[in-house]
Amino acid sequence: MGALIRMSSHDAYQTADDSQLVSATLEGHAEAFEVLVERYQRRLFGLVRNYTRNAAEVEDIVQDTFLKAFSRLETFQQSSAFYTWLYRIGVNTILDVMKRRGRNPVTAVEDPELVGRTGTGASDATQERLSIRPDARLEREEVGEITRSVMDELPEIFRTVLVMRELEQMAYQDIADTLEISIGTVESRLFRARARFKQKLLQLHPEFAAGQEAEARESTRADRQRRNSAKQADQKGARKAKP
Repeated sequence: MGALIRMSSHDAYQTADDSQLVSATLEGHAEAFEVLVERYQRRLFGLVRNYTRNAAEVEDIVQDTFLKAFSRLETFQQSSAFYTWLYRIGVNTILDVMKRRGRNPVTAVEDPELVGRTGTGASDATQERLSIRPDARLEREEVGEITRSVMDELPEIFRTVLVMRELEQMAYQDIADTLEISIGTVESRLFRARARFKQKLLQLHPEFAAGQEAEARESTRADRQRRNSAKQADQKGARKAKP
């Protein structure tokens, strides 16, 4: 990394990148860490709210995450993304809280169904539509509430990867780095998590079954029309090619 740009005020740090802010904090400039807090606290609040609805608990977990990050800042590797490192601390803090509640943390659980599995089947886009966007006709607030209610019913091992991928839009590599697992394990957990989400969604909200069946019929009809159009175009081209 190039030489750190010296800055003397909170406002000046706003344009610095994460690596510069970390270096400035380690040199004793507390304002630099304040900027990191401002930069990422909203995302951390969003993450924690997927695990608990208790406002005081959310506040405590976010605060604890930043305190841990500050105290461990010397261990941060500048070659990695700061938010991935911070996110890992946040996830581990959440899982510690879940463990104290008597719920199994994802890092201590491995579903035997996942061993040796890889994420295959429908495309990510299709699975995301079925999982995170159960019905496009609903208001965004309704979709969010339904999503959270279904997420609450999932085991932590599945909820964590779904939150990271579908809600936080994290890359597979970042998820793997955060949870300290392989990309293959990320893919297999997501595959099973999406299936569990859809299953639980239809159990809790059976009204979506009819809508999904209608979408499937419409998709099949559209595919049939495309195939027929392609076949007709091929036949027309063949006739023109005849001498």
